[in-house]
Amino acid sequence: MEVHGAENDSQSGAGIRALPPPRPVDLHPQQQSLPSSKPADPSALPAGARPAELPNPESGAACLAGLRALYGMRVRAADADAAKSQDAACHVESPVLVEALEMESVPVVFEPPVTLSCEMAAKAAEFLSISVQPLAKGYFGRDLVGLRAGGGLECRRRNRAATGPLSEHATGRALDIFAFALAGEPGGMKVSVERPEDTVQQRFLLAVRQAACGAFTTSIGPGADAAHANHLHLDIQARRSPSTRFCQ
Repeated sequence: MEVHGAENDSQSGAGIRALPPPRPVDLHPQQQSLPSSKPADPSALPAGARPAELPNPESGAACLAGLRALYGMRVRAADADAAKSQDAACHVESPVLVEALEMESVPVVFEPPVTLSCEMAAKAAEFLSISVQPLAKGYFGRDLVGLRAGGGLECRRRNRAATGPLSEHATGRALDIFAFALAGEPGGMKVSVERPEDTVQQRFLLAVRQAACGAFTTSIGPGADAAHANHLHLDIQARRSPSTRFCQ
C-alpha cells in the first residue's frame, strides 16, 4: 500500500529518527589534489620513462607500401622533378604514378597513367575496388579493366580560371574520369561519362556518381556546369567537417 506523508512523519516529535554517529576524524578521506590533465613534459621524464615515438602511418613510404601490397606493383613513386612546379603552392604530398591497379587479379589500367598524391591514389583505389568494380559486374556482368583518366596532377586554378583558388589538381588530390572500360568482346566495352549509349549505362553511371558522393569530399559531373560536361571530377578537398560533401 502506498503511504503518503512519510517525510512529515519523520520530522514529527514522536517520529524523530536517531542520526548516525559522526564519522571518526581519522576516517575522513584525505584532501588530495587531482592530477593535472596537462601531459608531462617528456624532457622532464627519466630517459627510460619517455614515451616512444610511433612512426607516422600516413607517411609517404607507408602509404606507397600499402598501395603496392593491396593493388600491385604498377603503382610507384613519381619522379620528384616531374612532380615539382615553379609555383610553390602546387606542392604534392608523396606523389605516386598510377599505371594500373590489381583488383582480384584483374588489372584496371589507367589510360594515360596519372600522378596523384598517395592519399588520393589510395582513396581512388578503394573507391574502384569497393564500389565501381561490383557495380560493373552487377550491371553488365563484366569486370572493370580500365579508366580513361585525366587531370591528375596539374598546377592550375579551379576550372582553369585565371584567378581564384587553386584546384585540387594542383596538389594531386583530384582525378578526372572520362570513361570506364569493361572486359568482354574484342575491344571490350566503353562507358562514356559524357554520352552513355543506353539506359543500362545511364543507370550504371548514376550509381557510380552516388557512390562517389560518399567516397570523396567533392564529386562533380555532367549536368553540374560546362566545365564538367564530359567527365567526372573526384577530389579529397579538406573541409570544415569530415562529413561535409559537395556533390553535383
